[in-house]
Amino acid sequence: MKANILDGLTIAAEIRAEAAVTAQALVTKGITPSLAVVLIGDNPASASYVGSKVRACAECGIKSIKKEADDNISEDELLSIIDDLNKDDSVHGILVQLPLPDHINENRVIEAIHPDKDVDGFHPVNTGRLVAGIDCLAPCTPAGIPELISRSGYEIPGKHAVIIGRSNIVGKPIMNLLVQKGESANCTVTCCHSGTPDLATYTKQADILIAAIGVAEFVTADMVKPGALVVDVGINRVDDDSRERGYRLVGDVDFDSVSKVAEAISPVPGGVGPMTVAMLMKNTVAAATRLTN
Repeated sequence: MKANILDGLTIAAEIRAEAAVTAQALVTKGITPSLAVVLIGDNPASASYVGSKVRACAECGIKSIKKEADDNISEDELLSIIDDLNKDDSVHGILVQLPLPDHINENRVIEAIHPDKDVDGFHPVNTGRLVAGIDCLAPCTPAGIPELISRSGYEIPGKHAVIIGRSNIVGKPIMNLLVQKGESANCTVTCCHSGTPDLATYTKQADILIAAIGVAEFVTADMVKPGALVVDVGINRVDDDSRERGYRLVGDVDFDSVSKVAEAISPVPGGVGPMTVAMLMKNTVAAATRLTN
């Protein structure tokens, strides 16, 4: 048996196209959806992520505003930038690219963004709305996972979803998304983490297994129930002298072995990653719609 591929590239393109339609409808009303991205320092990975978001904005008809500052910016100076963007009615979404320098309190920065412009979905108000099942701007990576599964033709309601990882960015939000009532949710959810004894006991029960722990190729075939859907959220660099750049990207799942057991699996790269940026575009046009109604 060889698993079907959950093709994030194709599905993300569909979502970006839908966001572009919504953006154009807003433009005809005199509203140009706008996303402000704040980039601190010269971290190459952060710069790359911001570049992909700016390109996606251009594709979707969303105006992008890039605010850049040196690593030595003070926390108060950064908070002042966010305050100005909060007050600017022409800006509908605000995203501060993480991680931030050590001297800046990440939580203070996240909480400074107005919840209605929090297109990353990290503000405590949006977290609370998510837990309560109230419509909100949900975190982009977790929100992309049920989209990836359902748009690939698989049913989600009634399944047992097992999540490995409890981060505020992926693990906890996807747990809260999948436990809600809805066509792309309504699961029985188990969340496993570093305190879970005998992890494989739980992962082998999963109809949907979501790996988000940041450990290269951690999930192996003997941890997966035959016929499961496996979503790999991890992205890790491993040394590879055969590659020109000296490394290759792998997920948290041992793709070669697990793909022989699972019914469907998301690849790395090309699975969840493209969905994150696509859902950011969806959140941005949603924020613009709400803020201008």
